[in-house]
Amino acid sequence: MAQKCAIGLISAVVASVSLSQSKVAAADGPQQQAAASASSQPLTAGKESSAPPRARNDNPRTSSGGFDPEALERGAKALKEINNSSYAKKVFESIKQQEETKQTEFAAKGKEYKAMQAQAETERQKVIYDEQKKLSQHQAQTKSQMARYEDDLARKRMQAENEFHRTRNQELVKMQEDSAIRQEQARRATEEQIQAQRRQTEREKAEIERETIKVKAIAEAEGRAHEARLAEDVNRRMLVDRANAEREKWVAAINTTFDHIGGGLRAILTDQNKLIVAVGGATALAAGIYTTREGAKVIWSYVDRILGQPSLIRESSRGKYPWSGSVSRVMSTLRGKGGSNGKGFGDVILHPSLQKRIEHLANATANTKSHQAPFRNMLFYGPPGTGKTMAARELARKSGLDYALMTGGDVAPLGSQAVTKIHQLFDWGKKSKRGLLLFIDEADAFLCERNKTYMSEAQRSALNALLFRTGDQSKDIVLALATNRPGDLDSAVADRVDEVLEFPLPGEEERFKLLSLYLEKYIAQAGPRKPGLFDRLFKKEQQKIEIKGVTEELLKEAAAKTEGFSGREIAKLMASVQAAVYGSEDCVLDSVLFREVVDYKVAEHQQRRKLAGTDSK
Repeated sequence: MAQKCAIGLISAVVASVSLSQSKVAAADGPQQQAAASASSQPLTAGKESSAPPRARNDNPRTSSGGFDPEALERGAKALKEINNSSYAKKVFESIKQQEETKQTEFAAKGKEYKAMQAQAETERQKVIYDEQKKLSQHQAQTKSQMARYEDDLARKRMQAENEFHRTRNQELVKMQEDSAIRQEQARRATEEQIQAQRRQTEREKAEIERETIKVKAIAEAEGRAHEARLAEDVNRRMLVDRANAEREKWVAAINTTFDHIGGGLRAILTDQNKLIVAVGGATALAAGIYTTREGAKVIWSYVDRILGQPSLIRESSRGKYPWSGSVSRVMSTLRGKGGSNGKGFGDVILHPSLQKRIEHLANATANTKSHQAPFRNMLFYGPPGTGKTMAARELARKSGLDYALMTGGDVAPLGSQAVTKIHQLFDWGKKSKRGLLLFIDEADAFLCERNKTYMSEAQRSALNALLFRTGDQSKDIVLALATNRPGDLDSAVADRVDEVLEFPLPGEEERFKLLSLYLEKYIAQAGPRKPGLFDRLFKKEQQKIEIKGVTEELLKEAAAKTEGFSGREIAKLMASVQAAVYGSEDCVLDSVLFREVVDYKVAEHQQRRKLAGTDSK
């Protein structure tokens, strides 16, 4: 118990001493603290040392540094008691351990303080580095701004100098141009004066030459006139003498000839044998001439019947005789290759669907011929002038066939010969090596119903002959019928038709294309062509038509007005436009004249429909 009290007492003393020392260190600084720690060591070691000289202290309770000695006195008293105690050694050892512990803590705190100082130094160096870096950056930025400013100043100075030089150069160039203009004006004035003087000299020279030529021409004319008068008298006398000599010669020859003829006639008339021989010779000569002429007619008719073209054919690509169509076929082939690119039908403008179907039929017909398959017969029907005949001709050309055109109205006048002519026609068609497209226009004229009362027996026979020749599918002849009234055809004829094509009136787009086509054909391409010698002598020179203001919009307007027109009527309309242009004084087609003719033809078309009883109203 006493030991514990002693230890507690010593601890309190040491704590009070330590507290006093810390207060002294806080007041006197680190040096006094180090001195206090140094002074505490001899106390713990139990050794006495001499105290440093104290300063004067007017306050008896405190030292000169503000230290209260009472605690120290109490501590010293306690130490004495401890020394006298039996536990003094243990107490001192305990105090020593505590002091060592405190020294260790003080050393650790010193290290921490040094580390903190080092870290503070590092932070200070870092702050200094950042400040230097910012300073260097600021200096670099300032230098860059100064460089840019100096560069801007230099650039502005150069621009000002360049502008000054440019202005000066412009002034110099302008001065040079003004000087050149003045020199050119002076040169032109001088040259004009020289030219004026030269022209005046040439005029005077020409006037003198004209006077000289005039005087010379007058003298020469007078001399030639005098010589001509002299020569005329001489020539007149020579001509008179020559005419008299010729007249006498011909009179003598005529007299001699008539004397001989008269002598011969007298000899024949007086001699009976000579008279009989002369009459017989003249009779034989006349008979020979007549016989030769009639025989040639018979032979030629036979040759024409065997080799020639049937009389029913109005138009054909084969020619009248086998040898006469070769040149025309070659020319048509060349025109087909050069003038057409395989698209379109020349002057035929059809609806796209109808044109596509005809092209398909042309290709099918060509392939049919190459494969030796039977042909298919066709029927074209529609209003007049819609291009049925032209389409058939183009169909034959595109399919590589020959074509022949006949009309149904030619069959009725043949009477009883119609059957023979139809058989001749089909026999002639079979001789074509390329195949023949036989186009019968106005087919309803002789292929109508056989039970009609006005149909003659010859027409029925002709119809029966055609039905007989078309009863089977042919590999040589394609029959194409065209009619405006398909309902009038005989049922047997309709049964022989494989393809039926309707040709309607052209629509607005087709009418526009037809107007453009016939404008080019009748107006643009019409005009002067290279005249021959006969044309130069006896015909008036043609004028070329000048087109002004006829645009696509005007043609589209005309196409809209001509609703109900067929292709033939549009062609006639453009022919009327051509006639109106030729009837004008200046041979110019303008929009006013074109509209006038179109309006007139439209009114005429409507009047014709009213007269025909087909007006829609």
